[in-house]
Amino acid sequence: MNVDTLISKLREIEKITNDEWVAGLDDRKKTELEFHDLDRDRSRLASIDQDTYERFYGNRKYYGGTGLSKEYLDDWLKAHVKNKIFLDYACGNGVIAIKAAKAGAALAIGIDLSSVSVENAKKDALREGVADTTFFLQADAENTKLPDASMNVIVCSGVLHHVELSIAFPELHRILTPGGRIMAIEALDYNPLIKLYRKFTPAMRTEWEKSHILSLVDVEYAKNYFMIGEIRYWHITSILYPYIKALLPLLNYVDNILTKTPLLKLMAWIFTFELIKSETSS
Repeated sequence: MNVDTLISKLREIEKITNDEWVAGLDDRKKTELEFHDLDRDRSRLASIDQDTYERFYGNRKYYGGTGLSKEYLDDWLKAHVKNKIFLDYACGNGVIAIKAAKAGAALAIGIDLSSVSVENAKKDALREGVADTTFFLQADAENTKLPDASMNVIVCSGVLHHVELSIAFPELHRILTPGGRIMAIEALDYNPLIKLYRKFTPAMRTEWEKSHILSLVDVEYAKNYFMIGEIRYWHITSILYPYIKALLPLLNYVDNILTKTPLLKLMAWIFTFELIKSETSS
């Protein structure tokens, strides 16, 4: 499918996302939509006090230590998206779609349940000079309405724990071209200290999200739909970054050892895994 035809299809999907469409979502998705509309409201973020910020956004400080996994994703995008149709699946503010556009994607699409996220992404793409090669729209990740076999490359960044995998994996398989690749970036559900932190910071997550952090069991389940590519583990000691920023190079060095060590690597905060659609799949 060429870019112009696909854009026409995307404009048709845009017409579906009205008040009636939102009203037809199930309760889980309405909760996710409301949560992320509020979470991505930049005017709210700019006006809240420090205590409120810490309650709702306090986990953001830890992402300052995730440079290694971000670099890995950036390199992966550069290797796979040039001249391809790319999808940022549940794109949030569209950061990865914008990166894909800058890396040469023929078209970088972002879909998200949150209309606030979609509007943020459109504004950011315009500011970054890639509005002509990006397209953002509000859509349901479990029922995207995208054409069959229309996406060459997909990134699922921090999204799979928000969806029902028994619905999302078949949908991803449907829209991915034969031989297409997906990169998934997810929190890993093994480290007891991280699990305890999540328990004591309930305002940062929806109820569904709290109980659906991914493990290797979910990667095994993905084999029903995809071949599994490289699995990598990230960030054990670098979680300490907010408290000892000057030691980040040392923490990264230690993590490069720990995240390759059997069993210890399961203590990682984040893991990445590739899903590949068979060349012979329909």
